[in-house]
Amino acid sequence: MSQTEIEIATQPDCWRHAVALARRPDGLASLPRTGERVAVVGCGTSWFIAQAYAALRESGGHGETDAFPASEMPAGRAYDRVVALTRSGTTTEVLELLRRLHGRTPTTAVTAVPQAPVTGLADAVVVLDFADEVSVVQTRFASTELVLLRAHLGEDLGHLPQQGHSALDEPLPAGVLEAEQFTFLGQGWAYGIAQEAALKMREAAGAWTEAYPVMEYRHGPISVTGPGRVAWWFGDPAALPSGLADDIARTGGQLVALGRDPLSDLVVVHRLAAALASARGLDPDNPRHLARSVILT
Repeated sequence: MSQTEIEIATQPDCWRHAVALARRPDGLASLPRTGERVAVVGCGTSWFIAQAYAALRESGGHGETDAFPASEMPAGRAYDRVVALTRSGTTTEVLELLRRLHGRTPTTAVTAVPQAPVTGLADAVVVLDFADEVSVVQTRFASTELVLLRAHLGEDLGHLPQQGHSALDEPLPAGVLEAEQFTFLGQGWAYGIAQEAALKMREAAGAWTEAYPVMEYRHGPISVTGPGRVAWWFGDPAALPSGLADDIARTGGQLVALGRDPLSDLVVVHRLAAALASARGLDPDNPRHLARSVILT
């Protein structure tokens, strides 16, 4: 097994740990409180996890929540707290933003590395070192931090580790290893998961992938779907917009709709990305042109 595959396989155990952490008596007091106006920032995978968390927090009535790439957060907006997601704690854009916000806006960083530079710049830090990774490609850290954030919002996620094990044990959907293109679709917070799924496939396997909010898919992107191509829906198959399954079938493309929690279904994409990388003679642990953290000089 590659290191990436080892880390993929440990996700359910990390999720269980994260749920327990969110139940601590201190309640992770440095994370946003209900009613706060919050911005969540990150880069790459962390931005897509920020999108998912922001959608969940606001739709759950916890307060207005925006998500930005760290390099694109508007300078003039006022927030009660900014949450920075950064596995390595060394990403240049995140560190620069925290320097600008210091003394003006309370900040919380979620990271995997206790002694990373981000810990000296954020006002508060949540460390998930048990979910850190060796691989360049993020899998378990990203999913674990979202489990922690969801549990902190009050979601009952006791079922999630078992779903994760099912996602690890079952065969990959028929035909996906032979597909030449993938379009990932989500709605609400699952759109962030669709974005992350597409990124994982590009990073690990160099695959041609796209991601869209499901209702936008028919406004042009469906034209790329056809024989040998997959449209992958993160959500309950019964919640797929009316007529969309028939529209995909008419293109000759394949619809995949597994129907579990989108994070559990993301594990299946992780497995697919690693398997596709191996089939293409690529090393998922060391993807082309990438490093564990983007540090600009």
